[in-house]
Amino acid sequence: MSSVILKELSNQDIDWMLATGERVEVLPGTVLVEQGQSLNALYILLEGALTVTLNQESADPLGRAFAVLEGGIPGREVAHLEKGEIIGVPLFEKNLSSTTVCARKKSLVLMIPLANLIQKLHQDLEFAAHLYRAFAVMLANRLQQIMKELGRSTTVLSKPQLREALIIFGELHDSDIDWLIAAGQIQVFRTGSVLIRSGRPTEALYILLDGAVALNASDDDGNILVHAFSNLEDSKSQPLEREFGRLSRGDMVGETPFIEVQPEAVTVKAVKDSRVLSIPKWRLEAKLLHDVGFAVRFYRVLAIILADKQTSLVQRLGYGRLTYSSDQSLDDTFANELNNYSLTQMGLAGARFDWMLKRIRIE
Repeated sequence: MSSVILKELSNQDIDWMLATGERVEVLPGTVLVEQGQSLNALYILLEGALTVTLNQESADPLGRAFAVLEGGIPGREVAHLEKGEIIGVPLFEKNLSSTTVCARKKSLVLMIPLANLIQKLHQDLEFAAHLYRAFAVMLANRLQQIMKELGRSTTVLSKPQLREALIIFGELHDSDIDWLIAAGQIQVFRTGSVLIRSGRPTEALYILLDGAVALNASDDDGNILVHAFSNLEDSKSQPLEREFGRLSRGDMVGETPFIEVQPEAVTVKAVKDSRVLSIPKWRLEAKLLHDVGFAVRFYRVLAIILADKQTSLVQRLGYGRLTYSSDQSLDDTFANELNNYSLTQMGLAGARFDWMLKRIRIE
C-alpha cells in the first residue's frame, strides 16, 4: 500500500507532511483511533502494522442480536493495515471514525494535526487533489478487504447511509455541473440493457437521471477473461450472477476506473427504462488532469462515497444500530441515518439536481 502514497503524492506534498508532522512510536495494543470518536490527527503508518476492528457495545443487546444475524461479531478484526496506509483524512465537518484502529505490533506513525491539514487542504488545491485521490484509492482497497473478511452475504453496498446524489451535487460546483452537461450526452437504456459488464473496461461515467439499475456480482471467482468474453444474453457458459444492490435517480455508476486500474467486477443492468447522462472516460480524465479545482471536488466526492459505504457496513452489521427493518426503503430510513452530512448540503444538492434536469430537459 505504500506504493499508493508514493504514486499519488508529489515530492512537495511529502516534504510538507514531514515538516508538519511528528514521528510517534506506538506500542502494541495502543489505540490510535476509536470508533465513534472525533479524529484529531491524520496518521501515516511508516513502520509496523495496525488492526482495524468493528466494536459492538455490550450494553445494546438488540444491536448484538442484529450483529449475529447479519454476520457481525463483537470486536471483530476486519482489516490489517501495513506501512503507507493513511488514517484520519477529514471528509465531514464532524469527522468521526467508523472503526477502531490500534497497533498490532510496535509501529512508527507520522502524526499530522488535523487543524494544520485542513488549512493545507484549503490553501493548496494540488495537494488536496493528490490526497483525496490517494484516500479514495485506499478506501476502495480497504472496503474490498473488509467485504472479503466478512464474506459475500452482506448487502452493504445496496444500503448506503447517504444518497449518492446528495453527495455528488452537494460537493460539486455549478460550473462543474455545467461542464458535465456540456461534456456528456443523454443515453436511454431499456429494461434489461447492460451499462457495464463485469471484467470489461468501463468507458464512461454515468449519472442516473431517472429509472433504476441493478448491481450484479458473480459468485464464481474464476478466470476474469471468461467473464469478459461471455455473451451475457446467449452464452450457456455465462457465470451465474446475483443482484446485491440497486441505484436510482441521481446516483453515479462507473466511477471506480478513476481510482482503480482493474476492470469492474460488477455487471450493471437497467431494471426499468432508464435515462443517464454519460460522460466519456477520456473527457473526464482530461478534465481531472487540467482542472485542479474540479479534481479536488471529484476525488473528494469519491472518498466521501467510499467512506460512507464503510460506515454503512458497520451499521448494517448491527454495530451501534438500535433499529432495523429489512423491508425499509432507503428513503424511509434516510432522515435517521444522516450522521455527518449537513441539512444545508442536502438542500443545495437537491436544488442543483433539479436545476440539472431542467437544463437538459428531462422531466
